[in-house]
Amino acid sequence: MPLTANVKSDYITTLLNGTIVSLKNIVPINHTIGKPQLSQKSLQIQFGVLIGITGDVKGKLVLSAEKPLFGAIGEAMFGMPLQDEMLVSFSGELGNMLAGGLSTIIVEKGITTDITAPTIMDGNTMLSGYERSLVLPVTFESIGELKLYLLLD
Repeated sequence: MPLTANVKSDYITTLLNGTIVSLKNIVPINHTIGKPQLSQKSLQIQFGVLIGITGDVKGKLVLSAEKPLFGAIGEAMFGMPLQDEMLVSFSGELGNMLAGGLSTIIVEKGITTDITAPTIMDGNTMLSGYERSLVLPVTFESIGELKLYLLLD
């Protein structure tokens, strides 16, 4: 049965709020969360992580930032610098932790989802083919900006 506009809107709000809570629970760095905005139809990414979302809501969670930002988050979480393959592996795991936390939070609101394994995007990557894209900018003190995208099918 297709979802009504009100139900879709409630799902989107729940996803955004769950993403924010998950981020706050996982990343131990002071940050400011910007206002969510609709994004353009295709997305250009230089480095990031994509996690597929299935179940009641279908889409993707994408984390996009420069590699040094992912490295700084990893260092804050694990107390050591991460580089090369360790940085790429950590970036995927960060996406996994955020999406897993999101799934756990939203199930309490009656929304059942499952997540896919992380896909790392390194280099000029264009994403398209989704119904709606929301971007949530997150600024970490003295580190930079991470963009969280919810790409909804």
